[in-house]
Amino acid sequence: MLTISEIFHSIQGESSYAGLPCVFVRLTGCDLRCSWCDTPYAFTGGTKMSVDDVVAAVERTGCRLVEITGCEPLLQADVYALMATLREAGLTVLLETGGHIPIDRVPAGIVRIVDVKCPASGESERTHWPNLEQLRRTDEVKFVIQDRADYDFATRIVERYHLPGKCAEVLFSPVHGVLPPAELSRWILADRLPVRLQLQVHKHIWPPDT
Repeated sequence: MLTISEIFHSIQGESSYAGLPCVFVRLTGCDLRCSWCDTPYAFTGGTKMSVDDVVAAVERTGCRLVEITGCEPLLQADVYALMATLREAGLTVLLETGGHIPIDRVPAGIVRIVDVKCPASGESERTHWPNLEQLRRTDEVKFVIQDRADYDFATRIVERYHLPGKCAEVLFSPVHGVLPPAELSRWILADRLPVRLQLQVHKHIWPPDT
């Protein structure tokens, strides 16, 4: 059984899949409290659903791209069975995880989008660094950046772990409404970083609090 906060069909707003129709399966619960978190409503509550029920709800949308997200989905033991079942059904499956829980149990064929928490999040000390040694070529690594100190931190991690050669994408995402994207863009261009600027597209399509 899983505790599900919500399942909804929308436009993917992040990662290299941004802009595509996607079904989001948001699991309840998180043991992090990032300063810029935009989904605190999913910390608690939710509905109990079996893996089969979740898969059925996803398939009813007719969409072939699905993201397992949270809060932190890897806190729930049955999420691994959910990912495997969705993959066996022929869907493209993305996993969005906070980066503080080992990702080695995630089934093959899942695109793992792994956060590295920067200092302004208040949770950078929780990062499970071995995750960055276990990346697959299809994985993506995301840094949410609030200020120059976060940017400098992220740049050091990108270089230390040689991330552009290990995964499909390295994503630098400015905290929406705090760090102007143009400023982050200037830093990236000045340093000639091989990273992708990521804007939260859904917050430009709809009001940010939707």
